Amino acid sequence: MEPQKDTRSLILSTGRRLTAKRGYTGVGLSDLLKEAGVPKGSFYHYFPSKEAYGCAVLDDFIQEYNARLGSSLRQPEMDARTRFLAYFEDWHRNQVSPNPEDRCLVVRLSAEVADLSPTMSRILQQGVIGIVEHLANTLEEGVADGTIGPLGDPSAMAETIYHMWLGASLVASLSHDDASLKSAMRATQELIPRL
Repeated sequence: MEPQKDTRSLILSTGRRLTAKRGYTGVGLSDLLKEAGVPKGSFYHYFPSKEAYGCAVLDDFIQEYNARLGSSLRQPEMDARTRFLAYFEDWHRNQVSPNPEDRCLVVRLSAEVADLSPTMSRILQQGVIGIVEHLANTLEEGVADGTIGPLGDPSAMAETIYHMWLGASLVASLSHDDASLKSAMRATQELIPRL
């Protein structure tokens, strides 16, 4: 990797780690630069504003997440229903992890950036659309391979389940326990019955 790209990547990875812990508004530019060990000029060389930087952090997260999501939902040794449920088992595990970096930035930042930046909101919204599409494809595969019973509209079902998990994750954050995530898993299993 060339040095310029290394510096940009360092700023983004440091920022993502800090944002996972403190939220977007909780990360000041001076904290970010100190933690990354880069001068202020380097930041503005890559990002014309904090919002542009925030957009880059989200773009980076969404790209990485979609790559991981695609590979986790395409494991040939598992049937589609098992892969679908495994995705949410991982979600549950990550959301209760003591490491904030394991948790989903979509969950962490959705409410925070909604009013701050239309551009950041759009990036998150597009990320959610991509995630739901992956999930819908997996549901369709499950219906086709016979591991999931008939579903009226797999896309609508994927969206409903994803939204339920977003809400369950927010409740888990507020309550500091995972009862809502366990409830979401039970509901998910009921919503995608075996054939």
